[in-house]
Amino acid sequence: MAAHTRTYAVVGLTLVAAVTAGCSSSGSGSGSHAGSGGPAAGATTVSGRNKPAPAPTESNPPGDIPDNQVYVSFHPSGGPFTGFTLKVPEGWARTSQGGTTAFTDKLNTVKITAVSASAAPTVRSVTDTVVPRLRSQVPKFASPKVGEVTRHAGRVVLLTYQGDSVKDPVTGKVVRDAFERYAFYRAGHEVDLTLSGPVKADNVDPWRTVSDSFTWR
Repeated sequence: MAAHTRTYAVVGLTLVAAVTAGCSSSGSGSGSHAGSGGPAAGATTVSGRNKPAPAPTESNPPGDIPDNQVYVSFHPSGGPFTGFTLKVPEGWARTSQGGTTAFTDKLNTVKITAVSASAAPTVRSVTDTVVPRLRSQVPKFASPKVGEVTRHAGRVVLLTYQGDSVKDPVTGKVVRDAFERYAFYRAGHEVDLTLSGPVKADNVDPWRTVSDSFTWR
């Protein structure tokens, strides 16, 4: 009987040791699974699932005209010539002086000037007369290019160039601007359309909308 009792005692101690070791192993293993199968470092979870990181906020370069910009029809009611119309951005501030009307918003400007002209502008005439005049008027005038392009109104002379803006009276900042100057002509009348904005702004489509909308009345 004594031998049997010792045998049962040894078996009982062995089972207790096995159970204790299993519990210890399970606790260690849980920590291991949390490190390998859980969310990555820095991620947050919602109801046990990874929460996607928020999308980055988009930022347009200064001077970019919004894609949803609305355009309205403009035709002058005074000045040397009123026989034309074109689209301009809605809501922009308007100023007029003589035969020139300008629409401005933040860093962009649409300027329309109507004058009498005895002959249609050409690449040569713009190069010989307009470029030197602008060189003396526009701060740090540079990179003039003159050519002909087709718009809805027909063939027009296009002058592109760069220059510094007027110093902002509040911030004192000066912006490097890109200019597009279109010279439209018909029957002794010339209309010069100048579009300007920061050189890094992507306003190809808005400027095309405005310049292509020009129509003789």
